[in-house]
Amino acid sequence: MTTFALSRDRHEARSRPRPRRKPRRLRRALTGWAFAGPATLLILGLSVFPAVWAFVISRTKWNGIAPAKPVGWGNYETMAQDPQAAAAVGHTLWLTALFVPSSILLGMLVAVALNQKIRLVAFYRTCIFVPYVASAAATGILATFVFNPQFGAANEVLRRLGLPAQQFLESRSQALPVIVLIALWGEIGFTAVIYLAALQDIPVELTEAATVDGAGRWRVFWHVTLPQLRPVTVFTAVWQTITAIQLFDLVYTTTRGGPLQSTETVVYYVYELAFQTQRFGYGSAVAYGLFVVTMLLTLGIFWYSRRSKIEAF
Repeated sequence: MTTFALSRDRHEARSRPRPRRKPRRLRRALTGWAFAGPATLLILGLSVFPAVWAFVISRTKWNGIAPAKPVGWGNYETMAQDPQAAAAVGHTLWLTALFVPSSILLGMLVAVALNQKIRLVAFYRTCIFVPYVASAAATGILATFVFNPQFGAANEVLRRLGLPAQQFLESRSQALPVIVLIALWGEIGFTAVIYLAALQDIPVELTEAATVDGAGRWRVFWHVTLPQLRPVTVFTAVWQTITAIQLFDLVYTTTRGGPLQSTETVVYYVYELAFQTQRFGYGSAVAYGLFVVTMLLTLGIFWYSRRSKIEAF
């Protein structure tokens, strides 16, 4: 009787309809979207809508006051033949070529130094990161005083060393490298922190095994540490390339594209077109051209990292 009763209870339990979980899941989903929905809509409204609107404007001739006149792809055709736009592209490429390798190399060296067991290492790590969190505009304003040809601290150091004073930001040949130097001052802290985290994530067994096999410090770094840093290097290269291409605040606070447009980057050229000459349509076209180039460059680095089996993203 007991066995029969147990089997009957099991059969009845199986035959009973199970409670539906869909209403509970739906309620959880609605609750989650109730919290995340407003912020999501706000982000989409501040990013997607301006991007779409800028593309619409890029196909018009508009000064912000008079009614816009449709010109189709005329602004993009003008951009392809604009010598000032070509010069801005050249300045941006030159700035990127100077900035990206330097920031990666110096950040890696600083990270290796800060990864050692030394006294006050936490204080040094904080000091190297402070320029990155400081305002770039404030950094640019202070840099104009440091590199002032008449009373700047940089020329004072050169005079004390018996070297001739330089024009720095007032020289066509020196202004762009000086801006790169100022940008490095603020960005090395970022790359150093990224590389420092990657160095601390490398298994100690790898370096110990190489040391036991007789490898010196340089060989351990070159054959063990550096290959482990390849994903971080790819990520840093992408990030710093985008940073260099979009550099605006330092140019605005130091040279404003001068002297004689020698430091006019693409982003600053867009600013001049849109907010100084009120050519909003053409400025939007140049901005979209910059977006396309940045996207293609980023996708190219992604493709290289995937093909090389570097898990950087």
